[in-house]
Amino acid sequence: MNALDQAGTFRLGSREVRRMGYGAMQLAGPGVFGPPKDRAAAVAVLRTAVENGVNHIDTSDFYGPHITNQIIRDALHPYANDLVIVTKVGARRGADASWAPAMSPTELTQAVHDNLRHLDLDVLEVVNLRSMLGIHGPAEGSLEAPLTALAELQQRGLIRHIGLSNVTMRQVEDGRRICDILCVQNHYNVAHRSDDALIHQLADDGIAYAPFFPLGGFSPLQSDALFSVAADLHATPMQVALAWLLRRSPNVVLIPGTSSIDHLRQNLAAAGLQLPSEVIAKLDTMAATAAAH
Repeated sequence: MNALDQAGTFRLGSREVRRMGYGAMQLAGPGVFGPPKDRAAAVAVLRTAVENGVNHIDTSDFYGPHITNQIIRDALHPYANDLVIVTKVGARRGADASWAPAMSPTELTQAVHDNLRHLDLDVLEVVNLRSMLGIHGPAEGSLEAPLTALAELQQRGLIRHIGLSNVTMRQVEDGRRICDILCVQNHYNVAHRSDDALIHQLADDGIAYAPFFPLGGFSPLQSDALFSVAADLHATPMQVALAWLLRRSPNVVLIPGTSSIDHLRQNLAAAGLQLPSEVIAKLDTMAATAAAH
């Protein structure tokens, strides 16, 4: 059995995706800006992911910018019938690699057309609105205007489904009064668990939750508990972090990223990693320790 099959699937709209997917952010250059050092290697990673059963790829046209989507197109187009590409809008990159909000109706319309063109698609399966009200984490505030703009693009047939990223529970609740929300993508991992209640609510409503930064992102987790568990299981810390997320809730879908085929294979193997109950209990102490600090 393929390790990905052991993790099961989750329905995104009318599509069934394996819960272990792939995030394409790291295919761009350093700082998610400019081209990669080895474009052929980036193409090979994407093709290897799909060959090994991945049918959910997360991306954005502001990765690069444009670079990651162009690599996806070159590597995988024409796309397999079961492949779901999820993209994000709401930000833009400055010439100095800075990140800036781009949530006006005009900017969102341009971003959707850019994604369509660079991915060579007629319609985007899922578009996540990445809130830029807070750059380093969710911040309260109205997303009515940008969500309404995306809903209008959906009505025009350019988008099938809409999701949210970097948002609070209140913003999800408010957003669902404007349009159907297919998925939520936020920072969450074994130590950073502020979205526990949100994940439960989304699971009850059949909405997918895609956590990013499973090992802490730009501030990697330094945890004796995590490293000890990984050593005992003859696994990597990343594999343990991913396996924990898969066990966390059935609506969790993973999008770990890497630019290395070896690391990709390790990440995919995490779908078959079993965590005993005593290991879960040990890992849960990480959240309590993080909260105390």
